[in-house]
This record gives sequence, C-alpha cells and structure tokens, in this order.
Amino acid sequence: MALSYKARKRWALLILLVGIPVYLGVAWGVLSRLSLWQLPVMLEFAIYVFFGVIWVFPLKPIFKGIGQPDPEDPDQDLS
Repeated sequence: MALSYKARKRWALLILLVGIPVYLGVAWGVLSRLSLWQLPVMLEFAIYVFFGVIWVFPLKPIFKGIGQPDPEDPDQDLS
C-alpha cells in the first residue's frame, strides 16, 4: 500500500525529530561498547560511516519527493 503525500510528509517529520536521535543514541551506545580502538583507524572510520548512512536506505521511499509540491492537490498552481 502506497502512502499518500501527506502521510509520507508526517512520517518523514516524525522520523527526523524522533527516529534519527533515537537511532543515533542506540548506534552510539552499541559502538561505544565495542573495542573499536583496537582496530585500524580506517576500518573504524568505515564502521562509523556505515552506521551513519545505513538508515537512509530503508527510509528512502518515505523521504522521496517530500520537497516537491503535492501532486494530489488540485488547487496548487504548478507554474
């Protein structure tokens, strides 16, 4: 089932305001418990980049097109 534009916009706002800070806290907590300081610096950097980017892929359909005008709104002037 496809979400409407307004539903995607609301979900995107909720994810940005609540989901991302919670994800950052969980990722930070998990990574702080690992012994990453024993790894080479570039591998440690790659792990942090991986956890910093991986959240985007499952949420891409929600964020796609949010900055565009509502395609379902007939009253909106697209010119």
